[in-house]
Amino acid sequence: MKIIEGTVPFHGYQTWYRLVGECTGNQKPLVLLHGGPGSTHNYFELLDSLAKQGRALLMYDQLGCGNSYLDGHPELWNLDTWDEELLNLLDRLHITEYHLLGQSWGGMLAMGFLLKHQPDGCRSVILSSTLSSASLWAHEQHRLITFLSEEEQAAIAEAEKTGDFSSEAYQKANARFMVQHCAAVPSENDPECLRRPKKSGSEAYLYGWGPNEYNPTGSLGSFEITDRLNELHVPALIMSGTNDLCTPLVAKTMYDHLPDAEWHLFDGCRHMCFAEHPEEYQSILNRWMLAYD
Repeated sequence: MKIIEGTVPFHGYQTWYRLVGECTGNQKPLVLLHGGPGSTHNYFELLDSLAKQGRALLMYDQLGCGNSYLDGHPELWNLDTWDEELLNLLDRLHITEYHLLGQSWGGMLAMGFLLKHQPDGCRSVILSSTLSSASLWAHEQHRLITFLSEEEQAAIAEAEKTGDFSSEAYQKANARFMVQHCAAVPSENDPECLRRPKKSGSEAYLYGWGPNEYNPTGSLGSFEITDRLNELHVPALIMSGTNDLCTPLVAKTMYDHLPDAEWHLFDGCRHMCFAEHPEEYQSILNRWMLAYD
């Protein structure tokens, strides 16, 4: 399987990318937008097998993390920067027709990108465990917190009250919350791409989103596009899990406002459905893209 890795210049920095496979027939490439902000492309390597079916995959590390790491520039960590980076990457690689998949924050980027540019070449968008409203997301995370123990709830409440998220009690409570609704710490039995050390963009996350999933105090805290989703006329596939940070209410809110949408809810999955139910996820994704190539 052909894999090309490289970089493209962007605003005086470099965006690292990984292009897997080649398109055959009428199949269009799948462009993958990872979460965070400040995570990396690594977990998307689980989808490499899609390339064996004649479809190219483009994944990249967004500015501020991984192989595109950068810090000391808090003014960069906003939707405009990452929107311009995506536009630049597609232009530099001459990709004009594609499917766009955004996971978590990547889905926010995908929707913002489509609303701003209305590209003719986007065949469909896949919204994987993402959100259209930061305030609804925060509300739902606080509801999920109520399922923690009283001690854990108290530790989180104290940290939110004081603004000090460094205590051991808070760290343990937040870790427990993330294991329940995001993902467990990778074990030796997990695929290598999940276990691989990565350079996360902690600054990008803090200034872009906030100190944790339930306090969107960064530049994306004002992300509220639910009422604009009717402007997205690209076919949209929503995928989320029953135990996801993207709760069924968050997913249904997007589904209800998109004019052309399908929603698949994965039973028992947390925030990374493609890792927990990989065969089901890829089967649904492949069927979807073939229908809209």
